[in-house]
Amino acid sequence: MIDLRSDTLTRPSDGMRRAMAEAEVGDDVYGEDPTILALERRVAELLGHEAGLFCPTGSMCNLLGIWLLAVPGTEVLCDTQAHIVRAEMAAHASLHGVTTRTFASVRGRLDPDAVTGMMSIGTGPFLTETSVVEVENTHNFGGGTVQPAEVLRELRTRCSDNGVAIHLDGARLANAHVATGTSFAEYGSYADTVSLCLSKGLGAPVGSVLVSSAANIAKARTQRKRLGGGWRQAGILAAAGLYALDHNIERLADDHAAARALAEAVAEHAPSAIVLDDVETNIVVVGTGTKTAAEIAAAAREAGVALSAVGAHQVRAVTHLDVSLDESVQAGRVLGSLLA
Repeated sequence: MIDLRSDTLTRPSDGMRRAMAEAEVGDDVYGEDPTILALERRVAELLGHEAGLFCPTGSMCNLLGIWLLAVPGTEVLCDTQAHIVRAEMAAHASLHGVTTRTFASVRGRLDPDAVTGMMSIGTGPFLTETSVVEVENTHNFGGGTVQPAEVLRELRTRCSDNGVAIHLDGARLANAHVATGTSFAEYGSYADTVSLCLSKGLGAPVGSVLVSSAANIAKARTQRKRLGGGWRQAGILAAAGLYALDHNIERLADDHAAARALAEAVAEHAPSAIVLDDVETNIVVVGTGTKTAAEIAAAAREAGVALSAVGAHQVRAVTHLDVSLDESVQAGRVLGSLLA
């Protein structure tokens, strides 16, 4: 099976497993795991923030990052396809009393005019106040869309002018960095809280890191414990994250090349199903035409290719380190043939 459902399916390499086995560990609830502390410092420095917090999932990082910035009873603005509203089980509302209001976008790409036009500032007690704008980079359901640095810079200026904070969901921020050459620190400068996922294309088995000011991270550490996210000897997992940062960032370019090759193979058979210029990183979203996404996903699985249905008539393929270039091309031919 060529499994392209997600880059969360990556498995630790032999080198990563050795790093995990040899990791120095302690009790992180007591702040005594040296490998976790090293990872938190490393990611905070990488993104240009004061401190970091290692969490089990990117969803928990998003939950904590927005909690730090949004007073209960206020709102977060994000686009309609954002992960926080489509795939985080309404956690921000149900656990932290924060509502969301969404704006339309093209493939998840930010439009500062649309965002600032929706802001509700100084409208209480009549309208819900906007406290946070959430940005996703790259954008998952948009198809691996990269948010341009100049757009993020403009959004930052407008939010600052209105007293609104920004949370950056960096689930695939490493892919954006490799695709554009924009530094992690520059991306980090555009947001008050930032998450960086280690368990997608970077290949670690578990974990994301939230960064912000030292004061914010101290608060988030307490809230993480309330949510059941206190680690013990989790340095074995942090070691995988450190290994990923050392070895697996630049190789993301291979995943981007594989995604492009997959898309081109689809286009050879079904050119109307895909726009090649929309493939920016490691995610390929393909239209299924008159056939349903569920039908195409089922037929592809029978042919040895696992895909995700991400809409009624859209399937998604995500390339990663456990799928080769040749396998990606083969998967594209299978999918294209089914759509032809």
